[in-house]
Amino acid sequence: MPTSDGTVVVDDRAPDAYALPGLPGRIVVSTGMLHTLDETEHTILLAHEHAHLTAHHYAFVAAAQLGAAANPLLRPFANATTYTIERWADENAARATGDRRRVARTVGKAALAAHRTPGPVRATGAALGILGRRQRGNRLASAGPVPRRVAALVAPPPGRHPALPAATATVLAAALAATAEAAHDLHVLLRTVGAW
Repeated sequence: MPTSDGTVVVDDRAPDAYALPGLPGRIVVSTGMLHTLDETEHTILLAHEHAHLTAHHYAFVAAAQLGAAANPLLRPFANATTYTIERWADENAARATGDRRRVARTVGKAALAAHRTPGPVRATGAALGILGRRQRGNRLASAGPVPRRVAALVAPPPGRHPALPAATATVLAAALAATAEAAHDLHVLLRTVGAW
């Protein structure tokens, strides 16, 4: 898909947009989505999709889905990962444009346009979490991911959590230690049975 700016416009009335990983990655937008959104919203849409490409969000989603396929108990984690990368891209678009409320309106408008479309785009929207699942524990419990994303964008920007880097480092250190211990145990086992 040759392009000068990394964006490919597909002639399709169904409103759709997505980041396509590759070397180099592409942002694919349908003419239906371009007609649904105005010029400012085009900028927001492209900033959102560009965030997916530059942060390699597809790798996070693939790893989470692979984990969920291997262990069905991880399905909530895979769903949370998909939601989190969408929020990440939303926040990048809000920083790039400087207008959180406009980003919130664009997210809602694009989701409504995709939701009204029958067929494959609607199925894609369901796969991407546009239609949502019920969750317990907050005032948006019955809302899907899009209303939660819009509510988060209308609220003040999230602050930094100083304990998060320490918690991440602790989890990574524990995973590394467990991997090293498992490798050592395998080595001892192989030596014991005479295979090493």
